[in-house]
Amino acid sequence: MGKPSMMMMGSRMSTDVDAAGGRAVGSRIRMHGRVLGLAISLEEVVVARQPPLRKSWETVGEPRLLIIARYRMGFEIAPKGTSSRLRVFIEFALPTTPPYSWLGQLFGRTYARWCIDRIATDAATHFR
Repeated sequence: MGKPSMMMMGSRMSTDVDAAGGRAVGSRIRMHGRVLGLAISLEEVVVARQPPLRKSWETVGEPRLLIIARYRMGFEIAPKGTSSRLRVFIEFALPTTPPYSWLGQLFGRTYARWCIDRIATDAATHFR
């Protein structure tokens, strides 16, 4: 999210973390930015972490996003022979008020897939 991307319409988000740096259960992460001139923001909390095997986090309160609303996402890594299996997941709600509810219906699944792909790519890069 910190790098401009096509899915963010060339925008990026700034990230602020607490003293635990997003690396402990209960740690808080705040993100904010602008997309197409509209302010977006969210706060997440880490709800599970067992390095390097799994981590999950979820939004706190009501995020100000355009395509999805509250979410929970994370990953699990499991040994598989001489390699590993990565499972990335996202559970999300769609916005309930127009025009964001329309955007969610049109692009929510695509955006969620992009989020999952970003996590999988980052994990592959990290463990390469």
